[in-house]
Amino acid sequence: MNAVIKTFPATQFIGQNLSFTFANYRAFELWSGFMPRRKEIQNAVGSDLYNIQINPTGFSFGINETFVKWAAVSVSNFDFIPVGMETLLIPEGLYAIFNYIGDQSNVAAFFKAIYTEWLPGSGYELGTHPQFEILGEKYKNNDPNSEEEIWIPIQNK
Repeated sequence: MNAVIKTFPATQFIGQNLSFTFANYRAFELWSGFMPRRKEIQNAVGSDLYNIQINPTGFSFGINETFVKWAAVSVSNFDFIPVGMETLLIPEGLYAIFNYIGDQSNVAAFFKAIYTEWLPGSGYELGTHPQFEILGEKYKNNDPNSEEEIWIPIQNK
């Protein structure tokens, strides 16, 4: 499992979010509400979609632990915020980037390998800034040829 280490610049987002757990995973609900409205965001930068997860301090990825998930796009400013959407600023931070290819059936195992195999042997520890996936041009929902970038926050030990 290979990762590219990069610094992600401070970036502004507009989107929608929900709090939920892995036991009550509501990502479909979140994205179903966001996708029909994403074109209302007038100051989007590019066409990439961001699936952002904000974990609370001490989060251990337990099945019943609550976290916040965002469906969002990067924006140039917060001058116009559509009704029912919110803003998010991700600060600059260090990330390990993984390329995931496939449908969603193996993504949980892929994440588990990142956190239980790659991270412990990497020389880094988990950072506190948000983790996210960039759903770009090659992303095709539930397609075996779909590609997305997984950005895992890291920091030096």
